[in-house]
Amino acid sequence: MTTFFTSATSATSTAQAARLLSERRRTGTQGERLPESCRPGDLAAALAIQAFVTAELGATVRAWKCGTPSEDKLVIAPIYTIARAEQGHCQVWNRAGQVRIEPELAFVLAQDLPVQTEPYSNEEIDAAIGSVHLALELIDSRYTSPESVSFAENLADGLLNQGLFIGPQISAMELSAIHAGTREHLCIDVHTGAQATKQFKGRHPDADPRIPLYWLVNYLRSQGQALLAGQAVITGSYAGSFEVPIDAEITIGFGELGVLQVRFSTR
Repeated sequence: MTTFFTSATSATSTAQAARLLSERRRTGTQGERLPESCRPGDLAAALAIQAFVTAELGATVRAWKCGTPSEDKLVIAPIYTIARAEQGHCQVWNRAGQVRIEPELAFVLAQDLPVQTEPYSNEEIDAAIGSVHLALELIDSRYTSPESVSFAENLADGLLNQGLFIGPQISAMELSAIHAGTREHLCIDVHTGAQATKQFKGRHPDADPRIPLYWLVNYLRSQGQALLAGQAVITGSYAGSFEVPIDAEITIGFGELGVLQVRFSTR
């Protein structure tokens, strides 16, 4: 079981960091790393800032991103902004005419998973899933150079997330193939207008993309937090992250699972 250290960060420092990060989220601006006086020194401090950002924004958590934790990393962040395939387009912050994305699967809950004493079984979590969709995590940071800050600082900022695009639903047959382990690898084809097609030999970090979801549900339960019907959960990229142009027709094939189409525009 992963152990996380208790933070000694003060409420004042937490609020100071959250105000800086939430203002950058509102305005789409980036800046230097947090001042040393309010910089999170551990995962607990980072999560406290992350929660305070949600409160500072007055935002509804519409989705979660998560990954399998390790001894020194905890991959969890709320997502506030969602666009869907039926809209046909998605607004993002414009970074030199590009947006960075990650191809993922989104699990959309049909039932609440309220806080309870006993851990949820995998079967109970599976039963709460209403649908699974092709999806794109929209990547952005509130730091000018996120690669130069600590993991805790990126965790405080929501692990480079700016939103989620939810595409078409996966068929029951293809979903069964994923669960059976016969769809571990996906060929991710990226078509961007007149540009040459990019191809990635995709694979989920955990082979079964439900594994981080199972962890998230019971981690949040242990923290006194429920998951709600309608919320989506993404659990890891099939092809890392890469950039595509804004104001272009983007088509992304997820192997046998289907095709996602989107056009990004500037917020």
